[in-house]
Amino acid sequence: MARWIEKYRSILDFTLSSLVRRKGKNLSLLVVYVLVVFMLGSAMFLTEAMKREASLVLKGAPEMVIQRLLQGRYDPIPMSYLEKIRGIRGVISAEPRLWGYIYDSAIGANYTLMVPRNVALPSGEIMIGNGISRRRMIYSKDMMSFNLSNGSSRVFTVRDVISPESELVSADLVLLSEGDFREIFELPSTHATDLVVKIRNPKELVTVAKKVMELLPDTRPIIRDEMVRTYDSVFDWRGGIVTVLLMMALLAFVILAWEKASGLSADEKREIGILKAIGWETSDVIAVKAYEGLLISFFSFTVGILLAYGHVFFFSAALFAPAMKGWSVLYPDFRITPFVDPYQVAVLFFLTVVPYTVATIVPSWRAAIVDPDSVMRS
Repeated sequence: MARWIEKYRSILDFTLSSLVRRKGKNLSLLVVYVLVVFMLGSAMFLTEAMKREASLVLKGAPEMVIQRLLQGRYDPIPMSYLEKIRGIRGVISAEPRLWGYIYDSAIGANYTLMVPRNVALPSGEIMIGNGISRRRMIYSKDMMSFNLSNGSSRVFTVRDVISPESELVSADLVLLSEGDFREIFELPSTHATDLVVKIRNPKELVTVAKKVMELLPDTRPIIRDEMVRTYDSVFDWRGGIVTVLLMMALLAFVILAWEKASGLSADEKREIGILKAIGWETSDVIAVKAYEGLLISFFSFTVGILLAYGHVFFFSAALFAPAMKGWSVLYPDFRITPFVDPYQVAVLFFLTVVPYTVATIVPSWRAAIVDPDSVMRS
């Protein structure tokens, strides 16, 4: 046992001294290695964290939203549909919802105007999201105007700015009274934007949705689970675009790693020959090179993953956030809740650590099985 420990201690000591002797080559490889892991890890962490944030936000979304379709696009829905939907078995309540978009030419952004169901705002007063306040530099008690469809404008007093804690969903939000909303969009009192429905048994959502479509063929029920899947697909698509671009960097790294590892220098070959000549076995030589590869791989992977974690969860993924959030003038300013998927980390580990480790072992094995005299002469 002591002999075995002494043997592998000497192998480890030789491995560390070998890394120090070729510190220039190894440091350049470390920098590239860490950078590749950092970029791929950042894209992976941001994609999964954004999907999780979306799922948490949508937990408070209505169980079912019913829209009316006209020529394939949603159209204001008649309030008369409410009684028909309330009469469906399993429906607890059905309420109208008023929301819409308005363009602000001052900053080139769209605002989401909505009538809140739990806050009664007086006419002429509004509440704005923190993104609007930050971009327009408008605060509580300031004045803000909107252009109406008839060419006139309407001035409102900002009652308050919505808490920054909800900025993920309220950055571009404007809350106002029902009367002001209908005036801006010229929406009659007989119509609403859509309807929100609450179901007694969540397992009956699909059944109720089918009954709504049978009763009102021009409507489209949207279940909350469908919203979650849609957001997941959007973030997967955006994350996929970023990952595909970064996979090119990964491919370039694999090529570099293979060239660095497989292209053994004359000194490295001579070193292997000397080790064989003084009695080292082929397995010992391979162990040295395997340890070198593993030490570089584990160190680079660990540093890269930690940098990616800090970049995403402490610095809000400044490098990749625009690509993941999509094009927008009013980006929400929020800190992502830390979330790491072990499966994703394992995949990244396999894609980065395994190729380099194999690239270090194979050429060393080829050199180790050759006669020591011929290796040293070369």
